[in-house]
Amino acid sequence: MRAHRTAIDGVLRIELEVKPNDDGWFKENFHRAKLAELGMDVVQHNVAHFEQAGVLRGIHAEPWDKYLSPSSGRVFAAVVELRDTAAFGRVETFELGTSDALYVPRGVGNSFCTLTPHTTYNFLVNEHWSPERIAVDPFDRELAIDWPGDDLKYTERDAANPSLDDLRRQRA
Repeated sequence: MRAHRTAIDGVLRIELEVKPNDDGWFKENFHRAKLAELGMDVVQHNVAHFEQAGVLRGIHAEPWDKYLSPSSGRVFAAVVELRDTAAFGRVETFELGTSDALYVPRGVGNSFCTLTPHTTYNFLVNEHWSPERIAVDPFDRELAIDWPGDDLKYTERDAANPSLDDLRRQRA
């Protein structure tokens, strides 16, 4: 596991070693001591499976740290600084496959779009689920995220999230 800093404070892009074998591959996706070095004590592991490419989820900032990694397929991930910092609104995007992971600290918005069918995405978190979250419209013009594909599938709830500017005004 090799962690690399990104342009958003606390967000880490992590390279995972995938070892091919005769019948596929093996990777160490979770290692408690290594994640603890990043400041994360995992209490819950969630798995989401998506049959189709073009499924978009987010942008959500929950009150917990997240460790995200696909175990099959590929995703386009976008993270947005939503904490009260000078970098508020900064966006960074990544393409993640089975040899990649992201560490996203609490308060940073995360979202993803499946790039391939049959994508399975793992979420390890350091707090149990609660409905509390900050959300932003993934199609906000100010964020200017260049989502892949033309026929995206998303929830009406995500599309109805406030704009970044609305969130700014709520905090003022």
